[in-house]
Amino acid sequence: MDLLQIIAEPRRRQILAMVWDSELAAGEIAARSDVTFGAVSQHLAVLREARLVAVRKEGNRRYYRADKEQLGALRPVLEEMWASTIDRLAETIEADLTAGTPE
Repeated sequence: MDLLQIIAEPRRRQILAMVWDSELAAGEIAARSDVTFGAVSQHLAVLREARLVAVRKEGNRRYYRADKEQLGALRPVLEEMWASTIDRLAETIEADLTAGTPE
């Protein structure tokens, strides 16, 4: 499976976004997702096999972080995608706040 096919899956992109700037345990990722721990585990396995996430073991927990080096040319595309999502969220919040303000 090529990298584009791997990140084409929305939940894998969601996981990559979660671990882009911080390291999270698999259970923490699952708690922030709308799918089961088993499904998250399967997505993490695909991302791990593609070396898109780095894994650190501590006791019986595994911590995941995006491997930005491995993402290479895809990194700017992903960062732009998440930046535009954040921009849309900020616009929505601002519109909601403005709508609730009496003039």
